[in-house]
Amino acid sequence: MNVNWSAFAVFLFFFLLVTVIGFYSARWRRGNLELLDEWGLGGRRFGTLITWFLLGGDLYTAYTFIAVPASMYGKGALGFFAVPYTIIIYPFVFVVMPRLWSVAKKHGYITASDFVRGRFGSGTLALAIAVTGILATMPYIALQLVGMQAVLDSMGFTGTGFMHDVPLIIAFLVLALYTYNSGLRAPAAIAIVKDLMIYITVIAAVFYIPYKLGGFGPIFDAAAKKTTIVPGPNGYAPYATLALGSALALFLYPHSLIGIFSSSSRAVIRRNSALLPAYSFVLGIIALLGFMAIAAGITTKDGNAAIPELFLRMFPDWFAGFAFAAIGVGALVPAAIMSIAAANLFSRNIYKEYINRNATDAQQSKVAKWISLIVKVGALLFVFLMNKQDAINLQLLGGIWILQTLPAVIVGLYTTWLNRWALFVGWLVGMVYGTYMAASTGYGNQYPLPFGLSGGSTVYSALYALALNFLVAIVLTLIFRAAGIKNGRDETSPDDYHFEGANE
Repeated sequence: MNVNWSAFAVFLFFFLLVTVIGFYSARWRRGNLELLDEWGLGGRRFGTLITWFLLGGDLYTAYTFIAVPASMYGKGALGFFAVPYTIIIYPFVFVVMPRLWSVAKKHGYITASDFVRGRFGSGTLALAIAVTGILATMPYIALQLVGMQAVLDSMGFTGTGFMHDVPLIIAFLVLALYTYNSGLRAPAAIAIVKDLMIYITVIAAVFYIPYKLGGFGPIFDAAAKKTTIVPGPNGYAPYATLALGSALALFLYPHSLIGIFSSSSRAVIRRNSALLPAYSFVLGIIALLGFMAIAAGITTKDGNAAIPELFLRMFPDWFAGFAFAAIGVGALVPAAIMSIAAANLFSRNIYKEYINRNATDAQQSKVAKWISLIVKVGALLFVFLMNKQDAINLQLLGGIWILQTLPAVIVGLYTTWLNRWALFVGWLVGMVYGTYMAASTGYGNQYPLPFGLSGGSTVYSALYALALNFLVAIVLTLIFRAAGIKNGRDETSPDDYHFEGANE
């Protein structure tokens, strides 16, 4: 191994800094960490600023930092879809998510499956939502490891075998320990450091790299010679449907919803809906790093290596180490939140529902802590035993799967017209056909509509599967109603969706 020690020293300093913060955060806003809503939701006491950092740290991950510009580097303009979808989602969050917060606060719901269980009186439908959330989250955690591995490789930790994997194992062992100890408080506190580092790196990159390359004109000229910088007519439908489908899926992931459940009030969610697009502005700049890598003459078959190599070529070693630390911390924060979200789902909707119906809050919290450890070990094994492309393929599948929970979770916030069994069958059809579409196209995310409806173009498979999901749910609901099959008991009332709570 030919380790860049200057870059690694800076990286190690910031890794140790966030490790101390992670363990110390157990004392921050003290609460009884033996209770699940304290360990897994931070006591539901996060205000506007902390929620902004938490959601920003959660949604804009290390893989975002690596994969979005890598997509621009390899596929051109299509990779820019990540920017509009992270903009159009926030009006949706502003309108919809305060209703979810209110009903969750009123009834003590900790997961989306808790809400579905209470709204439709169906343990089966709630289990389907929980399993989907866990399945969609696991490859997402693994991809954070891919992002971390990319920067470790760039610093010279290359090679094969166990020694190559040791730095990654140590990083995630430390992450697992302080997540177990401090719960959601750890990533919430570390997210503040992470975001400051990301902003410093992006500001330096957007001024210094174009200065070194002669400005943005030469950067776009170089990109135009290698890739597509404006999609043609056949690219409109894939681009638009991918952006729309990704936006609708974003706040169905358990790790996104944890930021909603942990907020202290409805107003906090609305304020963050207005403030979070600031991250989208930064994401737009990050995406352009892909074109900068082309202009800088970076040539690599692994697109994920393009940005680390760009930083090493453009920045002095010490600042490249700082940027790598920003990406590395950017992997730890979402991985911690995702593992906590998956653990909450298992503890509330599988352990308490099917294994120990009389589980106390303390028992649920203890199970969640252990599951969060197991989830991280699973993600490590995922990366070591499967190749990187498998992780990416499964993450794409995760996007298709999680969107199939929209009818039960989002439509359920407004009406119980859809029958619980119709929703379950619709979810099953969407999951199976969505998986088929992905597998039959080599794990692509595009599929042509039937009867030539999409012309010579394609649409995002997840939206196609969601349309089938809705169609089945509506038709079966009409049939069940005609047959006199009733829905389960709804334990919520209309006023619950406007509940203000004691903190507002």
